[in-house]
Amino acid sequence: MADPTTYRPRPGQVPDSPGVYRFRDEHGRVVYVGKAKSLRSRLASYFQDLSALHPRTQQMVTTAASVEWTVVGTEVEALALEYSWIKEFDPRFNVKYRDDKSYPYLAVTLGEEFPRVQVMRGRKRPGTRYFGPYGHAWAIRETVDLLLRVFPVRTCSAGVFKRAGQSGRPCLLGYIDKCSAPCVGRISPEDHHVLAEEFCDFMAGDTQRFVRRLEREMAMAAQNLEFERAAKLRDDLAALARATEKNAVVLGDGTDADVFALAGDELEAAVQVFHVRDGRIRGQRGWVVEKVEDLDDAELVEHLLQQVYGEDAPAQERASQGASRPERAATATSAVPREVLVPVLPPDVEQVEAWLHGLRGSKVRVRVPQRGDKKDLAETVRRNAEQALVLHRTKRAGDLTTRSQALQEITEALGLDSAPLRIECYDISTTQGTHQVGSMVVFEDGLPRKSEYRHFVVRGEDGTGARDDTEAMHEVLTRRFRRYLDDVAQNGSPDLGDGPLQSGEVSATDGARPGRFAYPPQLVVVDGGAPQVAAAARALAELGVDDVALCGLAKRLEEVWLPGEEYPVILRRGSQGLYLLQRVRDEAHRFALQRHRTRRSAGMTASALDGVPGLGPTRAAALLDHFGSVARLRRATAEDISAVKGIGPATAEAVVAALSRSGAG
Repeated sequence: MADPTTYRPRPGQVPDSPGVYRFRDEHGRVVYVGKAKSLRSRLASYFQDLSALHPRTQQMVTTAASVEWTVVGTEVEALALEYSWIKEFDPRFNVKYRDDKSYPYLAVTLGEEFPRVQVMRGRKRPGTRYFGPYGHAWAIRETVDLLLRVFPVRTCSAGVFKRAGQSGRPCLLGYIDKCSAPCVGRISPEDHHVLAEEFCDFMAGDTQRFVRRLEREMAMAAQNLEFERAAKLRDDLAALARATEKNAVVLGDGTDADVFALAGDELEAAVQVFHVRDGRIRGQRGWVVEKVEDLDDAELVEHLLQQVYGEDAPAQERASQGASRPERAATATSAVPREVLVPVLPPDVEQVEAWLHGLRGSKVRVRVPQRGDKKDLAETVRRNAEQALVLHRTKRAGDLTTRSQALQEITEALGLDSAPLRIECYDISTTQGTHQVGSMVVFEDGLPRKSEYRHFVVRGEDGTGARDDTEAMHEVLTRRFRRYLDDVAQNGSPDLGDGPLQSGEVSATDGARPGRFAYPPQLVVVDGGAPQVAAAARALAELGVDDVALCGLAKRLEEVWLPGEEYPVILRRGSQGLYLLQRVRDEAHRFALQRHRTRRSAGMTASALDGVPGLGPTRAAALLDHFGSVARLRRATAEDISAVKGIGPATAEAVVAALSRSGAG
């Protein structure tokens, strides 16, 4: 535990200006990012008597070993920089909003030559326009199925689209007029793009334009006695009406707003938002947040708006800097509405509005609804937030307490000085000594941190692999901690005697993220018993690493083995500490097996085409990309193979002969 007085800035050193500050731990890792109107007064508040600080703030300042800051011109700049640093460094003491489930979006890939309508989850991509989020994927598919009658936009995958173009026959949707079949040239790329943009306009709320157009066309068809066409247009109008009715009208004045609500206690909070466009609810989304920092509701709202709208900031900036028409459409102002309704105003509401104004390109108002339909809708959103919190507590009852209990049990069982906040686990996966892979998974505060996962291809002393699992484990631990020592030497870590970390001012671009292996664990877990633990202990001793605890978890009886001990440590069944170690071990095994299967499949594919005259890695990859698999390539004729770009008749014959021999063997 660090003493905050050891890194407190000198009096007068901190400027009385707006800025953003970062607290780092002893290894240089950013543990907290904050902003302030006055850096001097804000930072001074962290260095008062520890007993006067909130418990979570106490933990943060005693974990940190230095503080640094960046002065900016305005509070709006501080808001944007704080968000970008939180996204970059993912500090453990900053509040984190986790989606309470994975929400699907209706996405239109306007950046492609032939835009596609599909269901998407996860990170948003440039050149794609999104609608939602929706509560269920089936709701999106129902809506799309109705709209394809009027807007027959491509919905197929890249593989289906490519095969249809090669065969000259469209898929079923092309035959039943629910796709314009651009794959076979029934519609030009330009006309198909216009069709996709009209689909987006309808989804964005511009419904009456298309209804009026279909009504005119239906009347004209009836006047010209084209009754079959008139009947089809009538059915199209009914489809548009059903698609529109799926989104309930909640506000009659064409409101463009996002309505937020909070419900929580001192430890956790649930957040819900309804996205209202043109008076209709177009989507709903929720988060659950652990309050790892001392924030009131107003500050939570500010952080929430940063996360929700900050995700679209890079795309908005591209649009404002002269992006192409598809990208401008994909980054339209619908991402940031004209009005943001919140349960309580953020502390710096003027700066938040100015920041949102910059993202949208026009005025955005942030306010608390006081009366009428908007207040009633906000109350509905609040009830949804309360229900979401109850559901979260039911599913994850005691989660925070359980994780703390697990770490405490591990600390006591292994005789550690402090709780192992970062645990790394290693496993080896192999098939009869071939394609050996080592895995490293990381758990921080009892939760997996997948961005820190790593895999190692085991080479062995002669480059052909290790003789057994213990030699492979020794190699993996040696390579991991040698990389750590190299990163420490390069970055001048205090562990190498360069003195304590210094507090002070930095530029906005200074202090880049340290190397991939720069952070040491407090505990290393290996999958195995005494032999694997001994191999890992030997690797650490050879490198001079003596401040990292080590244990092994054997599968047979779930025994915990310590280096040099004749008997294992037995944790009681049902122990939270044993459960956490099992989760870490099983995750390492899963990750190693996944990577091993990938290597093994690649090796089997490569061996099938290995040694074919005139066929190098590039041409082999082109063949596999064209046919999709070795099995399909075996069924191809020499003429089929020679049709692939870069493959001549002689090489095609050689491929057929090689695959015939390997198949017969």
